[in-house]
Amino acid sequence: MSATSSAPADGAVAASGADFLSLPGRPPKPRQVGITHVIDKGLSLPQVEGLLEMCGDSIDIVKLGWGTAYVTGKLREKIALYQQGGIPVVLGGTFWEVCAAQNKLDDWKRWVAELGLRHVEISDGTITVPHDVKLEHIRRLSHDFVVLSEVGSKDLATVIAPYRWVELIEAELRAGAWKVITEARETGTAGIFRGDGEVRMGLIDEIVHAIDPNRLLFEAPQKAQQVWFIRKFGPNVNLGNIPPDEVIPLETLRLGLRADTLLDPTAVGNMDGAGI
Repeated sequence: MSATSSAPADGAVAASGADFLSLPGRPPKPRQVGITHVIDKGLSLPQVEGLLEMCGDSIDIVKLGWGTAYVTGKLREKIALYQQGGIPVVLGGTFWEVCAAQNKLDDWKRWVAELGLRHVEISDGTITVPHDVKLEHIRRLSHDFVVLSEVGSKDLATVIAPYRWVELIEAELRAGAWKVITEARETGTAGIFRGDGEVRMGLIDEIVHAIDPNRLLFEAPQKAQQVWFIRKFGPNVNLGNIPPDEVIPLETLRLGLRADTLLDPTAVGNMDGAGI
């Protein structure tokens, strides 16, 4: 289960222009692995411009969290900024759930198309959607969009057995999902994590025993969670719900430029970008 990269490692040129360190390889964009999925909870246009200027090369996709897009001023201008920076935008899966609950999915799809979005997220972390119905939505949408589906509940009281996580993920990948997101909320306190943010290690082990982790996008908004995934899977693990101000810190974790991963043999040893 390896992800190769054509990016040079030894002496690779960093975004700063420096080129004298040997660092783990990072695949060039558009990446299929090593994805950094960022959550935008209401950034202003100047903030988006600053984000792109400082670390746009490290961002692979931006999610406009839950239903924020519906109440965001200058939404089209914001989307245009990201797209001009070569970064796809996706609306939050919770917004899809709101539209499903109100029987407005035709309006949702029309609006997504009008906004010029090519990626969509389908989730059922809040409302109950029969899984066969969810799969049919994924199948249909995959003809016109790049689909990210999400598995897991936002409710800590809802416990999904590991074997069921595997069944759900496998079915959604077969239905046409590009990546399946493992639920954690924007706080990192649900789904694949316990309420205190601790990784449910046994659950992750069972999932990746059956499913190539390249096909998963692990939500991991907290630094300790990011460190755990990088140490386990290497620098090119797919991580999601990354706060904008954590993009550069996460990139330093991936590259072994921070104490938490500096001496990690997984990161140091994968100089060809084979991080998983």
